[in-house]
Amino acid sequence: MPPEVTAAVVAALSPRLRKRLDAAVEKLAGRPVTCDGAICRIAVDDETFVELHAPGGTVTAEGGIRCGCLLAPACVHRAAAAALAPIADDTSTPAPSDAPDQPPLPAPDEADATAPLNGPTEEGASAPTTAPSGTPAQAAAAEALWLAAVPVLDAGVDGAGAVLQAALLRAAHTARLAALPRPAAAAIRTVNGLRAARAAEPDHRTAELADALEELLATAYGLRRPGTPDAHAALRGTARRAYTPGGSLRLYGLFAEPVLTATGHAGVVTWTVDSAGRLYTVPDVAPGGPARARNAGDRAVRMGDTALTHRDLARAGLVVSGATVSPDGRLGAGRSVRAAAAAGADWTEEPLASLWSVPVADQAARVLAAEAAGAAGPDLLFLDATLTGVAREAGGDCLLAECDGLTVRLTAADDHPELAHRENLALLATAPGTRFRAIARLVPAAHPRAALLAVRRPTGRHDLGLDRLQRQDVPPTSPLPDPARAPSPVRPTASAPLHILRRRMEQVVVAGRRALTHAAPARPHTASPHTAAPDSALLRRAGLSTAAELLDALRGSAAERGRDGFGRLVAADTDAFARAWLATARYLDEASTALCREAWQT
Repeated sequence: MPPEVTAAVVAALSPRLRKRLDAAVEKLAGRPVTCDGAICRIAVDDETFVELHAPGGTVTAEGGIRCGCLLAPACVHRAAAAALAPIADDTSTPAPSDAPDQPPLPAPDEADATAPLNGPTEEGASAPTTAPSGTPAQAAAAEALWLAAVPVLDAGVDGAGAVLQAALLRAAHTARLAALPRPAAAAIRTVNGLRAARAAEPDHRTAELADALEELLATAYGLRRPGTPDAHAALRGTARRAYTPGGSLRLYGLFAEPVLTATGHAGVVTWTVDSAGRLYTVPDVAPGGPARARNAGDRAVRMGDTALTHRDLARAGLVVSGATVSPDGRLGAGRSVRAAAAAGADWTEEPLASLWSVPVADQAARVLAAEAAGAAGPDLLFLDATLTGVAREAGGDCLLAECDGLTVRLTAADDHPELAHRENLALLATAPGTRFRAIARLVPAAHPRAALLAVRRPTGRHDLGLDRLQRQDVPPTSPLPDPARAPSPVRPTASAPLHILRRRMEQVVVAGRRALTHAAPARPHTASPHTAAPDSALLRRAGLSTAAELLDALRGSAAERGRDGFGRLVAADTDAFARAWLATARYLDEASTALCREAWQT
């Protein structure tokens, strides 16, 4: 269902029916559905049906939703069916990496609402001139996104029903028409996250919803204020990747990674490297589910006339002429591209071996610096590791490995049962003392942490998302641990208690502004450390005074309620609360990155 269709159908409801919409959505979700070609029927009851006319799988207009009840077309059933259908997302296919494709967002300045979003200039250079945010249509679209996102944050998941979601979808459609693809995509991700949370889907993560809502608010906030053309261009984003000529390339396969996204895309991405050590990706990602991600490794590479599959390319080579390359290293497959199979190289041979010659601390610093600068590029780490044990965590066990004097926690890149990541990690955990060469993806945390993607053992190279390791692939080098005994405890390391901010932020996402109203001090901006909330006092004892002030300001804006001339409470300032939440989120991102950078230093 396109966003504009859902928004229009919900907007046509009367105020009385809007109050009943969430209950109707819940009821309709449990009704049987039958499909006959391009028509899907939902049985409202034994005699009434809602029909969705979807040529090509997408409802293209409001008239494509028809109901047989007496109140149609102004009935609640049509709106409930529209709210249940997945959102038709026409944005570009997402990248397989967990790293953001866009530059980092500037933090809002609470002290001066008119301050430009400019960073510090070089010494001796004049400050850049600020300008309004694009065209009037873009400014209006950014304002609409902000006005639609603020009530969602105020209400939380529990209160962000179909009506608020429809308002956000309408704002997303307006943003698309105004050429604001980045905030529009963030709005779509927010709606998908809200639906997954309200339906209690097992793959829903509150942290992912909080990140989507943060990006939506930050991009809308930045586009509503003066700023440089480059800053606003970064906030607007790009709808499609730009490919530039790359000439002739001699590529060597590294590994293949299955891709399974929350937007309904699946497939595989094969990573390659040229003779100079630059990384390139060959993708095959399309709409699909777990089955496509599991089997895409056996699909032929869609480039030139080569008959290699992605599994083959991960261990072989490729000669490409007329190549086209995106800024993040993705190879295009246009008509002018020619490709032929060639010999590959082992991870211990050049040019691949040079990837492992860089110290791990320098690799992590490079990845974090690229993310901070907003540069598109890989976030991979190349590790020579020795397994030392297993750490028990709330989200599942992870491996402990020694790499360049650092104890790194290696986790599964994807927990989906259709993929082999978790099963392979469990088998590797039975062989402590094993040395292996690995490729992993850096995971931002206050301790060295990475998601394991591929390993090289004496039995060969294994892509942990596609290949299922066998017992002979990981022969134990020491006696197997007793399954009845718990893993050895890991000594906790002292770290800044930033989890307090993260927990409060996610509580707001789930329960809305009211999650902070009961524990807020009466006058947080004048409260002393002795009268502040316990969380704020703990942050101050840890030396995080700015974090404590942000948390106090967030609590204060949540509880602040003025009175009119007759002494009656007036509506809360949800706009100020959203700005306080966004400022806290931006601080948390920057502080977490700084702690992660420090953790990877030997």
